Amino acid sequence: MTHLICDFTRREQLAAARLIDMALMEDLGDVGDLTCKALIDPSQLATVNVVARKDGVLSGGPIGHMVFSRLEPSIVWEQKIDEGQPLQRGDIIAAVTGRLDYLLIGERTMLNFLTHLSGIATLTRKYVEVVAGTKACILDTRKTHPGYRILEKYAVRCGGGTNHRMGLYDGVLIKDNHLAAWTTSDSIAAAVKTAREKSPPGISIEVEVDTLDQLRDAIQGRPDIVLLDNMTPEQLKQAVAIRDALPPNDSPGTKTIQLEASGGVTLETLRAIAETGVERISIGALTHSAIALDIAFDWSTALSK
Repeated sequence: MTHLICDFTRREQLAAARLIDMALMEDLGDVGDLTCKALIDPSQLATVNVVARKDGVLSGGPIGHMVFSRLEPSIVWEQKIDEGQPLQRGDIIAAVTGRLDYLLIGERTMLNFLTHLSGIATLTRKYVEVVAGTKACILDTRKTHPGYRILEKYAVRCGGGTNHRMGLYDGVLIKDNHLAAWTTSDSIAAAVKTAREKSPPGISIEVEVDTLDQLRDAIQGRPDIVLLDNMTPEQLKQAVAIRDALPPNDSPGTKTIQLEASGGVTLETLRAIAETGVERISIGALTHSAIALDIAFDWSTALSK
């Protein structure tokens, strides 16, 4: 399989650390795990396997490691399958060895991260496979769970998808409400030009349209991307033809305007959308509607004290 860009960077590590601390606090409160305190000898060691119970795509292994390291640095997390790689039912994702009480304490927190992120990666891979052989790439959106955006977008990359802007701070996306509130002009092209003039150098300028007439207006402002909201495949084909008929821009470094389809995209409608010739398809469901992948914590070996 082609190497996927799902490196777990310092940014992901910091985001995971914040969420891990919050998750462990939710579970342990001020008194800790009462069940382990009552039943588990703190000197008991064990190895437990993290096992896939359904086929899918792995995302979140480094976070599982971080969960147990946060509880007890001596715990060993031996990951057997790389991030972004396919999982088959029964595959051992990782073997975890250390104090049994800490393994049990961290079990649910670790699984919550792995099942959620692997679910996103698995769903993303399905969308990516459907558009194979077309120009289109699959992108996420800002429809993420609060606090989880960096990790959920990481999971999209593990599934072979591409990240849209991370937030409001790293890209301009002029939507219908921005245009409605902007009273300087009725021209979408004018809004695009104004946004470019007032934005930092190198920032991508994208504008949303929902009719072909709006597209004709918008492209006169030479945005980097035009988002085509809730258009039919036939309208998308016309949009591509309109963009392709635009005279070339002689400005140095100017790129061709990319077209992005969005709104109501499903696995059933995806191929027809991709075959219209758009370069981008953004799908909120990747992060807000992915079903958790079934992953378990299976007893392996009790070790001597």
